[in-house]
Amino acid sequence: MERDYNVEIKDTVDHQYAYSFDFDVIHPYMIKSFEPFFNKGSLLELGSYKGDFTKRLLNHFDDITCVEASNIAIEESKSKVNNKKINFVNSRFETVSLPKRYDNIVLTHVLEHLDDPMLVLKRINDEWLAEGGRFFLVCPNANAPSRQIAVKMGLITHNAAVTLAETEHGHRCTYSLDTLERDAVAAGLKVIHRSGIFFKALANFQWDQLLQTDIISKEYLEGCYKLGQQYPDLCSSIFLMCERGENK
Repeated sequence: MERDYNVEIKDTVDHQYAYSFDFDVIHPYMIKSFEPFFNKGSLLELGSYKGDFTKRLLNHFDDITCVEASNIAIEESKSKVNNKKINFVNSRFETVSLPKRYDNIVLTHVLEHLDDPMLVLKRINDEWLAEGGRFFLVCPNANAPSRQIAVKMGLITHNAAVTLAETEHGHRCTYSLDTLERDAVAAGLKVIHRSGIFFKALANFQWDQLLQTDIISKEYLEGCYKLGQQYPDLCSSIFLMCERGENK
């Protein structure tokens, strides 16, 4: 059945596609995690959604290409991030034709949406990543404490379950560090660095409520970020930094 990417990005009755927690907490800490590994030069963002993360990348790159399957998201990105440094491409990753290789490639909270993640990871390794380039891969973590608590509460059946709401948003699987690295390596990529982004014991909607209060301080957020580096398997998201490997 053909997917409608414009429908998948819409909020559902009981679940948002993206939360303030994603934009205000996770995005800045993703950049902080990526920064030490950024190469100078070009960047390819695969799955730019509505441009919120793209805006943060503009602080680091002058040559950005964004590939996004939803034409509605692309139009919103263009209105939000009207910058000549950015080339927007409305296409699926499986079929898109790109003119060059890139010094940096970012794929954040997207791989779990793909029907054929291995195909896209192989295209990244074989076609799009420049020699010496860096690939920044981030996915929601199946083993995040918030998900493990949901299992104990009987809300989901197991850590890696794909919920009905996630299915409606186009999720096809839920990765953990071992399965994410398995797929990256199988696609030919070399995993150089592995970590987690932000220790997380509460659900996104709970974080959104807390962030509107004075209960959570900047120091507490920083503490969760640092603790996540110590315990990556207990993070909101898991992060691999990869380089090109041999074609497989």
